[in-house]
Amino acid sequence: MTDPNFGSKRLVVGAHYGLRDWLSQRVTAVLMAIFTIVLVVQVLFGAKLGYERWAQIFSAQWMKVLTFVVIVSLAYHAWVGIRDVWMDYVKPVGVRLALQVATIAWLVGCCGWAVQVLWRL
Repeated sequence: MTDPNFGSKRLVVGAHYGLRDWLSQRVTAVLMAIFTIVLVVQVLFGAKLGYERWAQIFSAQWMKVLTFVVIVSLAYHAWVGIRDVWMDYVKPVGVRLALQVATIAWLVGCCGWAVQVLWRL
């Protein structure tokens, strides 16, 4: 007769989010790569670079949307990476929480500033 409760029951908590974090890092990296390619093509095959050219590149609504998506993707990509660093290497819970809150505040501030700059063009 075998025991139906054989084996250990493991509760997964902490920094072990696995596939979701791995996939989000890859998807956001692909979005940033696509944006980089689009931007490089526009710079290489456009007129001489200057403020007017940069304003022209980012004045198209589709480019503003793509840039916004990349800004959010970059912030999330950075958050997943730095959150794992804080969770792996900073052991005191209070210090880790303070660093995570500071990181979130910094990333939200950077996103807000980037969007403000983008929509000012």
